[in-house]
Amino acid sequence: MNQPSLSDDDSPGVGTSAPAPALRLIDQLRQHIRYRHYSLRTEEAYVYWVRAFIRFHGLQHPRALGQAEIESFLTWLAAERQVSPSTHKQALSALLFLYQQVLGFKDLPWMAELGRPRRQQRLPVVLSHAEGSRLLAALPPEHALVGRLLYGTGMRLLEGLRLRVKDVDFARRVILVRDGKGGKDRVVMLPAALEGPLKAQLRAAAALHRADREAGLAGVHLPHALARKYPRAAESWAWFWVFPQATVSRDPRTPAAAGEGGRAGGERRRHHLQDQAFQRAFKRALHEARIAKPATPHTLRHSFATHLLQAGVDIRTVQELLGHSDVSTTMIYTHVLRLGSSGVRSPLDDLAAEFAPEGLPAPPAAGRWRVGDPPAAYGSRRGGGRGDHDHAQDGAGDGADDDGRLPWHLPSCRITPSCTAAAVSAS
Repeated sequence: MNQPSLSDDDSPGVGTSAPAPALRLIDQLRQHIRYRHYSLRTEEAYVYWVRAFIRFHGLQHPRALGQAEIESFLTWLAAERQVSPSTHKQALSALLFLYQQVLGFKDLPWMAELGRPRRQQRLPVVLSHAEGSRLLAALPPEHALVGRLLYGTGMRLLEGLRLRVKDVDFARRVILVRDGKGGKDRVVMLPAALEGPLKAQLRAAAALHRADREAGLAGVHLPHALARKYPRAAESWAWFWVFPQATVSRDPRTPAAAGEGGRAGGERRRHHLQDQAFQRAFKRALHEARIAKPATPHTLRHSFATHLLQAGVDIRTVQELLGHSDVSTTMIYTHVLRLGSSGVRSPLDDLAAEFAPEGLPAPPAAGRWRVGDPPAAYGSRRGGGRGDHDHAQDGAGDGADDDGRLPWHLPSCRITPSCTAAAVSAS
């Protein structure tokens, strides 16, 4: 099948002048991805996997490769690299996009025969209220407000970092999340506890905005060619970032300015806070808070949804706040609730309570009493009505551990001089 020409993706109205020079395969891949308005993250991932596939087969052109070569590459990823099913599926999607959309091989029967990895459902990591409080307190000042905003609204990390000034509505106490996952918009609440800190953050952002205008920098990035439709919008305060980066950077999707052809990237402009910087700060805060859970910034979103359901909020409301298309996606948090403190009582707890005499507390969750710890004495359930002094004598040989502790289900007594003397006299 003939390879699609560059003119297939040209917009209507472009003149038919001399044919454009042939593009490299990776450049064609980028062109098709941008033609379909895929995100920059998707573009980076697809380019990475296509390059890895070409290098795996000794720099052969993919047009000369087929089903056997694709399956050998995917088998190497699963068997040798031991990637997760989601990573395996991402690599397969990148190769299918290359062959179907870029190279034009859409009707080959072997593409439907490629094995798709099955992704297993995983329960999300959720922080308790106490853990969340310690974590947010451990975040550095430049990232503390972002962390509180993610937990207080349920936004994803990039949704929070990409907030524009125009999207924060203090009068209605709502935040508009624009162009979220899947290109969807939604509305979330603006926590009353964050109104003051957000206004202070906007004052700090306004100072950077004025400095950029005085320095003559390009405006912030605008999506979907809005910069051409509204030429001054990128420099306006309404489109500025709520969380701007302290330094300027280069836009990777714009051509380099005149005289800067050897420099990587394009126009110098101010970006929002980098997600990698927040992820590193989050990891350090997790360690300082002594939280032994594999938490990530997305865990704040999981905790937001779980705590709302624990508070009795309707699951449909939680679904709208999270932006889920299907309520079955939100139902995963109900599984977390059923397995937690609101779930079924373990039969071991009933068994432990049975051995505690009336008026005395049940054995601790750790499962053991130390000899000499209160309460002072327990009645025996092991038959014969043996007294406390007998149990003190039995401690060294009847079910006692090497460290001198008794199993939790055996009664014990406090070792006192009178108790010891009675035991010696009885012997």
